[in-house]
Amino acid sequence: MNLDSLPTVNDFEDCFVNNTDLDRISGYLNRFNPIRIMRMESMEIRHSAILAWLLDPRETHGFEDKFLRAFLAQALRGQDTKHKPTALDVTQADLRDAEVRREKQNIDLFVASSSNGWAFVIENKFHSKQHSGQLKRYIEHAKKEAEVSGLEFQHRGIFLTLHQEDPHEEARDAYVTLRYEAICTILENLLNGGGPRTSVEVRQFLSHYLEIIKDAAGMSDEQTAMEALAKELYLSHKKVLDFVMEHGATTEFALAVEKLFPSALKYGDTFDFEGVSYMLNKKNDRRFSFLPVSWRDSLEGENREGLWKGCDKWWAGYPLICWFELYKADDGVKGSLRLFAEVGPLSDAECREKLIEGIKELANKCDTGKIQFGKSSRLYSKFLESSGNTVQIVDVSDSVAIEDGITRLLKQFGPTFKTVSESLPKFMKYVEDRNG
Repeated sequence: MNLDSLPTVNDFEDCFVNNTDLDRISGYLNRFNPIRIMRMESMEIRHSAILAWLLDPRETHGFEDKFLRAFLAQALRGQDTKHKPTALDVTQADLRDAEVRREKQNIDLFVASSSNGWAFVIENKFHSKQHSGQLKRYIEHAKKEAEVSGLEFQHRGIFLTLHQEDPHEEARDAYVTLRYEAICTILENLLNGGGPRTSVEVRQFLSHYLEIIKDAAGMSDEQTAMEALAKELYLSHKKVLDFVMEHGATTEFALAVEKLFPSALKYGDTFDFEGVSYMLNKKNDRRFSFLPVSWRDSLEGENREGLWKGCDKWWAGYPLICWFELYKADDGVKGSLRLFAEVGPLSDAECREKLIEGIKELANKCDTGKIQFGKSSRLYSKFLESSGNTVQIVDVSDSVAIEDGITRLLKQFGPTFKTVSESLPKFMKYVEDRNG
């Protein structure tokens, strides 16, 4: 390591001691916002709940149907007037009878005004993307239900999106696109226009909500200023900040692993959990790989060196491995923690197939769904592919929830690891006989 490239104590002091730029950025990142505190800022379902409240003329916001009319009119603005209703129709209408429903046949938001004969299917996409045929299917469901109920509605679809995305081609005639930016403009106009009388509590809540949308949509002047300041700070203290990112950065998954297992663990070290011993292979920000010691001991053989060709540089150097991995959902908030085991890329294909057969035979003998193989390739064959190998994580930034998930899966599959080890002596006898 080149010592000249390392930051000095003075470099660290210049960056972190009484640095007003750093204090400003820290203050910005730690602003009080109850939506952010509850980690709901990226949850699409929470945005739908807030929008349902705003769109409902009978709700407690004090806007009556003003937000609803402004929202629909802005969505329909500039559209072909042969489709009804138009933006002008909505602006002049009385929509105080409108009913707002959520998750109606999986439709995010459904708004219907019987007095006007209008129905609106609103698909809300905050971070996620539309699925193939999704929009068309929703509008067809709504029309069919109205027909069955004897209701004569003119249906319009609204595709509400944070990003620049248009409805898929098959739904473009039925849907118009509205960006989240429009919601900011509408709310600010209503709050600053002096029209509706909203309570102090509602104004405070909406100011927090506006902050969330503006940050997400890149509309916040304060965020733009802080991003520029962050770039200046980085350029001024690049050596220190690069060092911190390289050696100090971590994730909630890594923190959960550090809490559960000794932080000083390195490759080959063993640790005990719920009466089962494991050997550490690797750990990083989103994956923790290990091998049950009973598997390792069974696979040692009299001369392991050169025994598992193809796996010598593959993880632990054995033909088997286990690992935890954290997957993030499209919204960036929710996720899933999964436990896998895998037969690795043994060069000896017959030997590899014999190992897989032995594990499968054991699974059938024990009548357990836990030892289940998923889709395999020529080199990698995952097992433990049961529905029980996954824990849903509501918030991937919650290290306690991740820690609990790892604990639950290790407890659940501890007996399974012991069971798999029972198949390995027979496999090793095959290997030794094969190698003469």
